[in-house]
Amino acid sequence: MGVSYAVGLPNVGEFGDPRTLLELAVAAEESGWHGVFVWDHVLYHQPDWPVANSIVVLSAIAARTQRIRLAPLMTALPRRRVQVVAREIATLDVLSGGRTIFGAGLGSMDREYAAFGENASLRARARRLDASLSVLADLWAGEAVSRGDPVPVEQVSMRPTPVQQPRPPIWCAGRWPATAGFRRAAAWDGVLPTHTDYGRGTIMPAGTLGEIRDLIATRRSGMQGFDIALEGRTEPATATETIRPYVRGGLTWWVEAMGWWRGGVREAWARILAGPPDSP
Repeated sequence: MGVSYAVGLPNVGEFGDPRTLLELAVAAEESGWHGVFVWDHVLYHQPDWPVANSIVVLSAIAARTQRIRLAPLMTALPRRRVQVVAREIATLDVLSGGRTIFGAGLGSMDREYAAFGENASLRARARRLDASLSVLADLWAGEAVSRGDPVPVEQVSMRPTPVQQPRPPIWCAGRWPATAGFRRAAAWDGVLPTHTDYGRGTIMPAGTLGEIRDLIATRRSGMQGFDIALEGRTEPATATETIRPYVRGGLTWWVEAMGWWRGGVREAWARILAGPPDSP
């Protein structure tokens, strides 16, 4: 499996203007990138920052592009109604001609739950995430679905189904060294790991990525058809050298993370227009 290169865009702050996100995405396709992935937030730590709706933005990008893969990364699925997400992602996959990847996680902000009366406990979120993923997969396959608590569904099937069958790829988040997210991801189609000791502007060691790959491979009995995506920062002149050790660790998607911490929209334009790295 070769390496693909995506642009990762926040949907908050100066990136909270949907028109800016759309134009950056169109430029990414024209500059040779393989994907555009957009954050999924409804609130942010800075309460006065604008926040764009990720699915509306991705739909606009789908209508203006032909080739790039599109994803909300990561959808805080436990705070979403599964029937709405099922319709949104199926519709986006049809609109884009089968280019959607669905990313899901617990969400990084307790306030996005608690401020709207939702249960913010990690245990409740994890239980709802697992149940919601199971329901989504069955709905996207066109099956009649019935489930009980915590995601009740009573004899429902949905049309249209996504273009991609049995479903769009499902990637899950994991935060190393905790392993629960990686055990969950192993049951699906991909993972986007982060690390408690490495934040924006830094990248986990390549050896750690290899440990994550080995954990997932053991639970899956191999890595066939499974993606490992990693967010990070490269400079055009040294990008290939930066990424090479991560490819040895199992990387299949490099996500070039844009944001206010690396020069904002202005720097995002410059890095996108410079194009993706050459394959290591």
